[in-house]
Amino acid sequence: MFEYERLIVAPAQPRGKPVLLFDVRPAGCSESIRDRSQHKHTVAVIPARYASTRLPGKALADIGGKSMVEHVYRRAVDSRHVDAVIVATDDERIAQVVRAFGGEVRLTSPHHPTATDRLGEVAADLDCDLIVNVQGDEPVIEPSVIDAAIEPFRHDATLNMSSACLRFDDPREADNPNVVKVVMDHRGNALYFSRSRIPFARGPQDPGAGPFKHLGLYVYRKAFLQQISTLTPTALERSESLEQLRVLEHGYAIRMVETSHDSIGVDTPEDLERVRRLLTASARA
Repeated sequence: MFEYERLIVAPAQPRGKPVLLFDVRPAGCSESIRDRSQHKHTVAVIPARYASTRLPGKALADIGGKSMVEHVYRRAVDSRHVDAVIVATDDERIAQVVRAFGGEVRLTSPHHPTATDRLGEVAADLDCDLIVNVQGDEPVIEPSVIDAAIEPFRHDATLNMSSACLRFDDPREADNPNVVKVVMDHRGNALYFSRSRIPFARGPQDPGAGPFKHLGLYVYRKAFLQQISTLTPTALERSESLEQLRVLEHGYAIRMVETSHDSIGVDTPEDLERVRRLLTASARA
């Protein structure tokens, strides 16, 4: 279940994170990440496209007086383990909106087939250790989920990539192809992601088998992100239209972190209205 009392709109000014595009640096704001002498450990990058297939322009959709991309940005800013936040977009309309609320934006090539490829372009110019891919269509992502996905890197020097998942509150949601499911091995590494319900319950369902809902959040070591962004697309990736399968098909591991906080990926007009109702109710609480 959502913890509605936690779903609050962040304060008007991002706290303690780099904010560019000011002529004078605001009081209390850390140095710009454009200054390569200022090493940042963890940078959150929010890929945002205007030409979404199912809901064009959704990054700029109004939710309680703020664009969806601004809601995502402010939640990423509130992550304790994130040192800087950037929006990566190929559309000047999105870039203008990000600049207007005081965020940082990087314009990328319009020819990237996936968000991972767009992140790879931005990562090439960043001086950091970890890069967090925060989906631009998840305006109620909990900052604590971002922190949880980063946490394993603090204890495992061999880890290259992580993501997050949770148990379905309503198992019937696992039948929705817009909701991605994941199954894991005993070490917590992903075995497979699918739009279909997995695993298939032929008999009594073992609670340890799931189903688990995948949250569209990824953390990478910078060098690994640059490596996988050069990999060729794969058959399962194309079949499911899930780019994380490219990582598994090429033989790499994705560590899954189980959380209790759900999120909503906005893929349809119905999703958008659901988020609007949720955030409006939270703002009034």
